[in-house]
Amino acid sequence: MKKVMVFGSNGQLGKTIQDFINKDDFDFRFFSRSEVDITDKNSLKSAFNELGFDYCVNCAAYTNVEEAEKNIEEAFLINAEGVKNIAEVCSDRQVKLIHVSTDYVFDGEKRKPYSTFDSTNPINQYGKSKLKGELYIQELLKNYYIIRTSWLYSLYGKNFLKTIISKIENDITLNVTTQEEGTPTSCADLAMFILHIITVDDLPYGIYNFSANGSTTWFGFAQEIVRNHDTKKLDKILPTKSFKTFAKRPEYSVLELKDTEKYYGVLNSWKKSIKTIIEHYKN
Repeated sequence: MKKVMVFGSNGQLGKTIQDFINKDDFDFRFFSRSEVDITDKNSLKSAFNELGFDYCVNCAAYTNVEEAEKNIEEAFLINAEGVKNIAEVCSDRQVKLIHVSTDYVFDGEKRKPYSTFDSTNPINQYGKSKLKGELYIQELLKNYYIIRTSWLYSLYGKNFLKTIISKIENDITLNVTTQEEGTPTSCADLAMFILHIITVDDLPYGIYNFSANGSTTWFGFAQEIVRNHDTKKLDKILPTKSFKTFAKRPEYSVLELKDTEKYYGVLNSWKKSIKTIIEHYKN
């Protein structure tokens, strides 16, 4: 039975993975930040003390893009130095690392989907911190999977889908930007891909893109959420060209999925995945 440790168990992806695991096939150990602080190497080492882990899945991250502009040191401490700590301990213990990264490692200047071979050039501190974490992994490990994903949402935590649903249920009108194009990605879909990597155990190491198929704007994303949740509230979602934020964001961050689909199969459309999650939300 494969033994898997997961950091960031209280985040939306960590919680979603817990919904999908088969306890007969895997021995999973989930760690929250209060249980294991990835920025404290001694804390990390103690988590690895139980010998025999095959995989480490790192879902722990500083993900607040706006706050990362103000709390640069903390963002880099978690997203870069913490990841370096994980990579070093994985190397020492010969544990395979699955690490979740972001489309924000790109600058958005390209107008066709980004491949894993495209040059990175993050334009905000969150993207810079996540890229530095990636580089540490590549420097320290051979047995790794870096998964770049985008616009994650789920039934858990604070995310765009839950925010939109909460607002329209309270009859609040929202102005949502049309300026950025990307792909909403369900944590359920990403969790299944992570479990696939662990299950097949022979996927080539390296960087993978993972999102749903297709692309939209945040306005289109919001519209689709409302269309599935309560179509009578569609008039509460209004488009706006510009939406002032503290952090710069790439205007285009669609990910190229050809290589992922080669090893995994055709991915869901972003609309199908939203429909599936909202059906679960209503139940």
